[in-house]
Amino acid sequence: MSPSESAGSTFRRLKRRLEPLLGEATTPETLVAAVLELPLRRVVNPLISFFYHPEPLLRWRAISVFGVAAAALAETEPESARVMMRRLMWQLNDESGGIGWGAPEAMGESMARSPRLAGEYHRILVSYVRLDGNYLEHSILQRGSLWAVGRLAEVRPDLVRPAGPALNPFLCSPDAHHRGLAARAAGLIGIRSLAPRLEALRHDPEEITLYHDWRLEAVGVGILAAEALARLGGRARRGDS
Repeated sequence: MSPSESAGSTFRRLKRRLEPLLGEATTPETLVAAVLELPLRRVVNPLISFFYHPEPLLRWRAISVFGVAAAALAETEPESARVMMRRLMWQLNDESGGIGWGAPEAMGESMARSPRLAGEYHRILVSYVRLDGNYLEHSILQRGSLWAVGRLAEVRPDLVRPAGPALNPFLCSPDAHHRGLAARAAGLIGIRSLAPRLEALRHDPEEITLYHDWRLEAVGVGILAAEALARLGGRARRGDS
């Protein structure tokens, strides 16, 4: 068997192993434990292939597990983890010829789980939402970047604070996911200057699908704005009218 045939066989074997694990029936603890027993450098390609899966929860769980693998490698083989991050960055490069579905989210998840990766790559992530940076123009990739900024803000809001001013246009976007994810990120980062804009969104009736803590849930843009205001010390809290 040639090296390319062997690599293809390994890819298919790992993909078959991963697919049932990524399903809703598997607990996060079981999923993480199972993935950490696999050859982490070799799970990268199979996991990325699931970023294009039609089942939303499976796709998102693949993104979470990518972050688990990247964080584990960052501790033991930091250069391998950097290769993973550069792979995602390349997918978002126009020269790659691809779209890069899931790449911003996987970057944010990896950084949220690894202080080393967060320290090295947070500026790149922030640049994806800034007009003076590596701004991503595709609406779906913008959703991913906003989610990723919010994900890193959960653990290191200081690192994504430079994204704050760039959130304002997204709060006015016709895309409900842009508004909701930007509102959530603004609250997590603590951008008080956006409080008036968040206040204007408190009664936004549209719902978005939000992935958090291994689950997908429908949540109103107005609720996300209210929760952001609560984090900023405002009067709005979940359940307020």
